[in-house]
Amino acid sequence: MMTVILFIIIFGIVVLSHEFGHFLLAKMNGIRVVEFSVGMGPTICSFTRKETKYAIRLLPIGGACMFEGEDGLESENGGGEGSFLKAGIWARIATVAAGPIFNFILAFLVAVILVSFSATDTTILSGVSVGSPAEAAGLTAGDKIVSIDGQKTYLFRDVYLLTLLNKGEAMKVVYKREGETYSADILPVYNEESARYLLGIYGGIYEQAKGPAVFRDAWYEIRYNVIATYKSLGLLLSGQFSRKDVAGPVGIAVNVVGATYEASKEYGIRAIVLNMMNIVLLLSVNLGILNLLPIPALDGGRLVFLFIELIRRKPISPEKEGIVHFIGLVFFMVLMVVVLFNDLSNIFGR
Repeated sequence: MMTVILFIIIFGIVVLSHEFGHFLLAKMNGIRVVEFSVGMGPTICSFTRKETKYAIRLLPIGGACMFEGEDGLESENGGGEGSFLKAGIWARIATVAAGPIFNFILAFLVAVILVSFSATDTTILSGVSVGSPAEAAGLTAGDKIVSIDGQKTYLFRDVYLLTLLNKGEAMKVVYKREGETYSADILPVYNEESARYLLGIYGGIYEQAKGPAVFRDAWYEIRYNVIATYKSLGLLLSGQFSRKDVAGPVGIAVNVVGATYEASKEYGIRAIVLNMMNIVLLLSVNLGILNLLPIPALDGGRLVFLFIELIRRKPISPEKEGIVHFIGLVFFMVLMVVVLFNDLSNIFGR
């Protein structure tokens, strides 16, 4: 029951921030919001205020902010004043983009809180394995990893991610020691137990951010999650992830929220709250990025049509655009069923 409650709260916060972004920019630009809802499926409760229906729906896995005139559909007022289609092009772009942008804003605010109450994993090494490639290259405890293969590293998770994705190629590691900068080309070795290539380094030393450094470390948190999400999408599209590596709402509830709660509860309410906030950060970044993909029915797909209109100075037929987004919506409905089946298979097929 606690897993369900936490899942609903987490998904509710992430979805609400996204839809509120659309809602706020629509109101600021004079676009009429027909419905603002959190959840999908049958309505649990609702009320109407100033021509907008506010609703909470049964399934806590989505939400909607529906505009007058969206996808070429007009209500009884004929799509006059307040219609999405009648708004200026930049007003519409801002309204559509606001959803993902608000997800990133939420993620940053959560990150600020997280780094204010917990230490950050720096790239300062706590140790080097005896006989490892890193030791052979001259690295030692106290060295600070600055970059790997030209990619900056600010958190030890950055280092971990880059080594995790390595397939046995030599890595150019730039590090600092007592204020001096050094570099080394290190060839990682395959570790059977970990089933991946390792440099043989341990880290990182944790430090608590104070003052303005809190915002710096919060930015590092966002940066890491954005990079990790993009790299994960790349692995998924290239077929390097199996179905067991993919999770939908049910999988997230059981394998992420539930497992994190069980692992955190023995350490008290503080640990539970901070770990749940970390999940909020991760999901908010994921939702922001996924919605910016140029796929029909997603915000990114709608932005593609708007930018085409901006370039040609003439909108594409709303009816045709509506058909494209409807096809995208059908695709995502089918995908949801597939993901649900995958989640259930992963949970009960263990």
